[in-house]
Amino acid sequence: MARDLAPDDPPVESDRVPGAPHPRETPRVIGQDEAAAGFLDAAAAGRLHHGWLITGPRGTGKATLAWAIARWLIAGGEPGRLEVDPDHPAARRMRALAEPRLHLVRRSEDDKGRLRAEIVIDDIRRMIEFFHLSAIDGGRRVVIIDAADDMNPQSANAVLKMLEEPPRDAMLLLISHQPGRLLPTIRSRCRQLRLGPLAPDDMAAALAPLEVEGDPARLAALASGSVGEALRLAGQDGLARYADLVALFQTLPRMDRSRAAALAETAGGRAGPDGDPFDLTMTLLDRFLARAARAGLMGPPLPEAADGEAALLARLSPDEAAARRWAEAQAELSARARRGRAVNLDPAALVMDMLMTLAQTGADAPARG
Repeated sequence: MARDLAPDDPPVESDRVPGAPHPRETPRVIGQDEAAAGFLDAAAAGRLHHGWLITGPRGTGKATLAWAIARWLIAGGEPGRLEVDPDHPAARRMRALAEPRLHLVRRSEDDKGRLRAEIVIDDIRRMIEFFHLSAIDGGRRVVIIDAADDMNPQSANAVLKMLEEPPRDAMLLLISHQPGRLLPTIRSRCRQLRLGPLAPDDMAAALAPLEVEGDPARLAALASGSVGEALRLAGQDGLARYADLVALFQTLPRMDRSRAAALAETAGGRAGPDGDPFDLTMTLLDRFLARAARAGLMGPPLPEAADGEAALLARLSPDEAAARRWAEAQAELSARARRGRAVNLDPAALVMDMLMTLAQTGADAPARG
């Protein structure tokens, strides 16, 4: 069953961040020089492993790096330089998903045209068939698995066997947001490239060509160095929602219950194509609490993610003791959100209860100007 897409909509792909080009269309890796150098140094020394595990927070360029490595391998890139001319025939074929020496494993569609929740064994069987075929012009064959975290136990065991007995001239690039969820034996059979959050200047450079709505500096601050997270926040009007949250906490020590109820009601809305309002609210609450805890230790973070945020955090978290309270509240609310989801509690009621708990934490903060 085909999806109904507007003429200008990109195809639905499980490894594409909404509002962003697919990583295969991104010509340059930004802000991850150390990880890129780790691969290039291994290539220069003739020590290219057959399995590479690319890890790090979501949205920091893991898939972009994997596609850049695949392009470099297939196009025969220059030593010490990961970029490949976008007009190179291999680069053009890869953008079109028409390169015979590359295979992409990602969550596929079921027989009703819906994206599966996992990478299933049939997806891995297609990868195995790819390796059984001879490349048209010889050379290395590359597989990208995005994301390896999505593999179910059967598919993970099949990939493990491939890593244990790799085909000749094969390379597997596994992308993982949470490598701790993978089989330890998969991790041990791969060389790991770790990516970190992007620095502010790198975030600005990555966001500039995407023409996202909202203040790029504030998006970068709220997204904690993740371009993917910045795009998600922009697509769900996250900056405005965060500003509402800051405005609510500015009413402490006596929280405005009507504002709190309005925010909770919004969090209980129906999930749509742009995301789940409850998940967004939990993300924004988590960011606020993390920034409050940081303020007590290092001072209010800059740039602000909303008007008046710095002054508010200076008031609510003036010292190390307050920082501990906010950090403890962050851990408790995260656990409460997981428990609430597990037993299908009403999202609006759950958020309202959390806000009242946080109001008490805020009331305990020493009063300051």
